[in-house]
Amino acid sequence: MKLYTIETGFFKLDGGAMFGVVPKTIWNKLNPADENNLCSWAMRCLLIEDGKRLILVDNGIGDKQDAKFFSHYYLHGTDTLDKSLAAHGFHRDDITDVFLTHLHFDHCGGSIVRQGDKLVPAFKNATYWSNADHWKWATQPNEREKASFLKDNILPIQESGQLKFVDHTEGVAFTKNMQIRFVNGHTDAMMLPQLRYKDQTILYMADLLPSIGHIPLPYVMAYDMFPLTTLNEKKSFLQEALDNKYVLFFEHDPVNECCILQQTDKGIRAGETFKLSTL
Repeated sequence: MKLYTIETGFFKLDGGAMFGVVPKTIWNKLNPADENNLCSWAMRCLLIEDGKRLILVDNGIGDKQDAKFFSHYYLHGTDTLDKSLAAHGFHRDDITDVFLTHLHFDHCGGSIVRQGDKLVPAFKNATYWSNADHWKWATQPNEREKASFLKDNILPIQESGQLKFVDHTEGVAFTKNMQIRFVNGHTDAMMLPQLRYKDQTILYMADLLPSIGHIPLPYVMAYDMFPLTTLNEKKSFLQEALDNKYVLFFEHDPVNECCILQQTDKGIRAGETFKLSTL
């Protein structure tokens, strides 16, 4: 198995929303805000080459929405999904599986592209993977979360016939080297890939832990549907990761790809940080 970091660019979100109840005087030291209180965040995906399968975990925000939509998120940087794939010798048509941790627009927007007046899968040879519980949650959204679930990103996947669901069973195997972990604080039935790679365990954190700055337990996003659930899930996952020396892979950290954890007087915190390619 081989792993590749896929950078798809940066976007901006309100710093207060990203750090919840934590005061700006504290979080601004971790990820400084601009004059509009916005912080930059990565949209970092993972490409897994496992036998004959080429699995893409999440795919960024895409480019099919209108100018008004993108004006809220200030896309920047020179990285794109296609450029990142090409840098590793791949093309989107090579992808066999698109694994969607959840269906918020910054994680699945690249799933679908416009061709004239049609919306079609960006990965024509791939199976798209979600789970039935999260799919229902996303397609019948609550009023608070529905702005994150865009129909143009989601419904064409099912209409294409390329959608499949995994079993909603904790620790279910997706491949020989990949298990699926389920968490419910950020959104219902979000999936975290857990990989066994070079005698190490790598946990793709998605939005359970968007960045290193979110490791302290109270640092929970205001975007989370069930913040106390997130807090308890973080506490459990961080202890497990510390005890077992897991590598954490961050989807949204603008600087750090990976870290291992260490115990400090203030609790569990980031230890060594590094790029995935150094493993």
